Amino acid sequence: MNIAPVALRRQSARTPHPTARYWRKCQVEELFALPFLDLVYQAAEVHRAHFHPREIQLSTLLSIKTGGCPEDCEYCPQSAHYNTGLGKSQMMDVDEILKIAQTAKARGASRFCMGAAWRGPKPKDVETVSEIIKAVKGLGLETCGTFGMLEEGMAQDLKNAGLDYYNHNLDTDPDRYNDIIHTRRHEDRMDTLGKVRGAGLKVCCGGIVGMNETRPERAGLIASLANLDPQPESVPINQLVKVEGTPLADAEDLDWTEFVRTVAVARITMPQSYVRLSAGRTAMPEAMQAMCFLAGANSIFYGDKLLTTDNPETDGDRLLMDKLDLYPLPCRESVRHDGA
Repeated sequence: MNIAPVALRRQSARTPHPTARYWRKCQVEELFALPFLDLVYQAAEVHRAHFHPREIQLSTLLSIKTGGCPEDCEYCPQSAHYNTGLGKSQMMDVDEILKIAQTAKARGASRFCMGAAWRGPKPKDVETVSEIIKAVKGLGLETCGTFGMLEEGMAQDLKNAGLDYYNHNLDTDPDRYNDIIHTRRHEDRMDTLGKVRGAGLKVCCGGIVGMNETRPERAGLIASLANLDPQPESVPINQLVKVEGTPLADAEDLDWTEFVRTVAVARITMPQSYVRLSAGRTAMPEAMQAMCFLAGANSIFYGDKLLTTDNPETDGDRLLMDKLDLYPLPCRESVRHDGA
């Protein structure tokens, strides 16, 4: 994989940044409605004002406890409410997790993300994952966790263990939230995000497109993310992976240009955030992914598996990055570049 000289790297913001403005949903809809190439061009300009356009943050995601989740999310194969053929597993052994994390780092990942299929962890679960976080952090990787809704004090415990980021997606337009998720409310997500920020953790928060939503509903999702204060440091944009047995298995395919538009609008409204191409990349041609990078995406999940669904093979991603002259973010914290 091509590695750019250090002198060419534009260093990026790694500290919380306040919301620059309040985005009304109608304003976000206006961005979506721009001519496609004009929108991509505008997003690319915003991207280059805040990041080096060739630098990509690589995260590896691992499900450390899979299946049997009591939540009823229509997109999720891990929900106990649906028959998707996915079994329930116990927590992985810490040595096995460390081996996978070491491999991820050796392949160029700078962040290791761990997920557990819970509505929310119990105190004993927090103790267990805290030990795992400490071990992974000891490898020199950034750490991210997605463990569901948190009770008081849990976010601080995770922070004390060395967790850098907490992932808690808003999923979809707040007005449509309970059409997709039936066992929690949008306000529950916001409550946990408040606890995460209060503990001093960085926020990874995004959503899913392709769930039969309308463009105005996609605009509502982006507006709800952009109006978080501070804005999320990391914003995963997922394309629905349709899994047999879930209610959204027969969702209508989203046109590729609409996905690129979503990435571009996320970049414009959240200029200092890492915008991640997350789930669904196995169905994205290389040219589509390249257009997403042009439109401001600068992070991917890197590894052959996401939580339970497939991801492009590592070798394939390395080849794509070589073709596009992209290189991985160094495995260290960066400092904002403030000028030329």
